[in-house]
Amino acid sequence: MKIAVLGSGAMGCLYGGKLAEAGLNVTLIDVWKEHVDAINAHGLSVEGIGGDRVIKNIKAVTTPEEVKECDLLIVFVKATLTSQAMESARCIIGPHTSVLTLQNGLGNVEKISAVVGKEKVIAGVTGHGSTLLGPGKIRHAGQGNTVIGELDGKIDERLEAVGSVLEKGGFSVTLSNNVMGLIWGKLIVNIGINALTAVTGLKNGRLVDFSETEELLCGAVEEAMAVAKAKGISLEIGDPVEHTKKVARLTAENRSSMLQDVSNKRKTEISVINGAVVEEGVQYGVPTPINKVLYNLVSVKEKTYNEV
Repeated sequence: MKIAVLGSGAMGCLYGGKLAEAGLNVTLIDVWKEHVDAINAHGLSVEGIGGDRVIKNIKAVTTPEEVKECDLLIVFVKATLTSQAMESARCIIGPHTSVLTLQNGLGNVEKISAVVGKEKVIAGVTGHGSTLLGPGKIRHAGQGNTVIGELDGKIDERLEAVGSVLEKGGFSVTLSNNVMGLIWGKLIVNIGINALTAVTGLKNGRLVDFSETEELLCGAVEEAMAVAKAKGISLEIGDPVEHTKKVARLTAENRSSMLQDVSNKRKTEISVINGAVVEEGVQYGVPTPINKVLYNLVSVKEKTYNEV
């Protein structure tokens, strides 16, 4: 099976690297040339969970045009770039290509489907945490389950085949018949963790060490739960607040992707995480004051990068 990873930052490298380590044919695609050159020259350096090692049997490119048609395309680009990235990847999507999105935020399924068609898309969420340390180097900072599902809720042969591929890479996989429920479940975790870490500079686990941040985490999650209920979303998480705290503890040493973005003065995904809940809240008449404050604070950080 030929696998391509579209967007090979911290998480893309983690999944692509572990799949390559298992002997699968993997190509990483990323626009950061220095990162791509480092991987091709020296391999992908991984530290943290699983031990420190260098994965050499992996190729990296800067454009999809350098990749042949693939059997599985795993999408890890930032949600704000999904449409643009998928348009550029049309050349590697064939009649039998499956497209798996493991991205954060809302709207990715719709954006990918608009380019390739719903029938090609599998949605999923990941409980793993990864940090990009520099060109060609990541830290595997947290691990959890990978949950994937077909958009129509069927547990079919294609879904089982993709799940089997991920398991070969050492990932614990669950197949779900409630794709929107699992996407909202992951969204809620990100709502509770990402913006708070970006604003405070804390690693994930520290959020539950202070009553102040724990209170904000709980409030943001509860607002998102209320919005999901208003939309008729069936969450698969029994207690989203406690689940989010648990994820924070399990990924205690991880610097969230949003914190990494703010630290490196990059555009964040705040608009498709906390911002998305604020928008949905307005639509359904659900107040989301904590998420609005978090959205505003991170947005101001982005706007003032060059002033600090």
